[in-house]
Amino acid sequence: MPANNHSLRILVTGATGYVGGRLVPRLLEAGYPLRVLVRDTRRLEGRPWQDQVDVVVGDVLIPETLVAAMEGIDVAYYLIHSMSDTNEFHDRDMVAARNFGRAAQSAGVRQIVYLGGLGSPDDQLSPHLRSRHQTGEALREAGVPVTELRAAVIVGSGSVSFEMIRYLTERVPIMICPSWVYTRIQPIAIRNVLDYLITVLEKTETFGRVIEIGGADVITYGEMMLGYARARSLRRVLLPVPVLTPRLSSYWVHWVTPIPAKIARPLIKGLRNEVIVRDPTAQDLFPDITPMGYEEAVRRSLDKLEAGQVQTTWSDSLASSQGDVNPHSLAEKEGMFIEQYQRAVDAPPNSVFNVFTQLGGDTGWLYANWAWELRGILDRMVGGVGLRRGRRDPISVRTGDALDFWRVEDVQPGRALRLRAEMKVPGRAWLKFEAIPEANGGTLLTQTAYFAPKGLFGLLYWYVLYPLHSLIFRGMIDKIAAFSESKKGISGETFPMAKDPTNR
Repeated sequence: MPANNHSLRILVTGATGYVGGRLVPRLLEAGYPLRVLVRDTRRLEGRPWQDQVDVVVGDVLIPETLVAAMEGIDVAYYLIHSMSDTNEFHDRDMVAARNFGRAAQSAGVRQIVYLGGLGSPDDQLSPHLRSRHQTGEALREAGVPVTELRAAVIVGSGSVSFEMIRYLTERVPIMICPSWVYTRIQPIAIRNVLDYLITVLEKTETFGRVIEIGGADVITYGEMMLGYARARSLRRVLLPVPVLTPRLSSYWVHWVTPIPAKIARPLIKGLRNEVIVRDPTAQDLFPDITPMGYEEAVRRSLDKLEAGQVQTTWSDSLASSQGDVNPHSLAEKEGMFIEQYQRAVDAPPNSVFNVFTQLGGDTGWLYANWAWELRGILDRMVGGVGLRRGRRDPISVRTGDALDFWRVEDVQPGRALRLRAEMKVPGRAWLKFEAIPEANGGTLLTQTAYFAPKGLFGLLYWYVLYPLHSLIFRGMIDKIAAFSESKKGISGETFPMAKDPTNR
């Protein structure tokens, strides 16, 4: 744990999200004592800094839970915002921000730091951008000085905006371009965003200020895609079309990228507004920060991806899929179907654990991948997440990770992994793997599928698909056992599933 070189006591919200998850280690490296507010402590499992912070369980929508979180805090980061432009999410964001501001005022917090979105208030802003501005206003209502940084597209490995660009450019050689592709924006590297977030700490000149931040380049979204293509040595062509509404565009993004339409739509609606820095205040307040250009930010992001060093991704946030769904007990009870398979494996538990925690993403699911891919296609046809979210990391896994159309709900290092289904399904479903040590040095591998059907359709779904599920799950556990015994599951070593002719 780094030495506490600062007396400033800091609270970070959104620590399991994309920006917050990267801010925490930067603050720790600088020597700040930190407290993080989370709704579920299991979401922090697997984070290398978990034991270096004070963790408080709470929810910004429940005011009484904020009292303990704010106690003794000097600066509070508010890095919470819904990726939606519906009235329901907007109203909830306003309530949450007001609760947070009042709690900070009662506790004597000296500064709130909020990361909002660029966009001129004089323009007809999209609902999403307008909500970002209104969240800042709600935070200020209680009277605590707020430093509001406003940024446009954040360029970084794992950010939702960058991933949308990356997948569109990688997968579509001739890109259909609606009018929003030609709107000017000022993207900023995640590294520079973190620089600003840290530099504003107790900088009194920033108190009560709205500060616009951006990268070195003002370009269009189309130029961002072409810039990415150059960085990857890809030849891409932009094809203008006269009519392609944000709704239709979001469906196109939904099918081509891992980003669901409900998340893509507010982003695309926001792209009709120019989001560029119009106030140069940031240059005067932070002369030591030199924003990098777009293509340099892309190259750095690609380097991170290729090195497997992605710290956080957009899908880390639960709001990227099913919102506030709480973890459920998986105890056996009436009305829940439980399908379990067991195999004795001649390999230590760690080897078995290292195999089943590498499932999904580019590795696939070891058996009948065609069936998993078909299920992903069908899921996207009905508006689900499909398989294209992939994995944050090809080897490591932690609680809260998106894993294809599953969510990692629990990880017990060296022993167990539990996944919760986030595909469209008439009920709730889980898949659990356990590596139980045996006296002979081997492992009892247990694979359990749980399904809690909803209504008659849920029952029909279970019985109709039971034969196929049984075939797939039986084949999958046999493959896990075989790969574990062939010593392909050792720590840090991936197994070459793409080369296995039986994995089709």
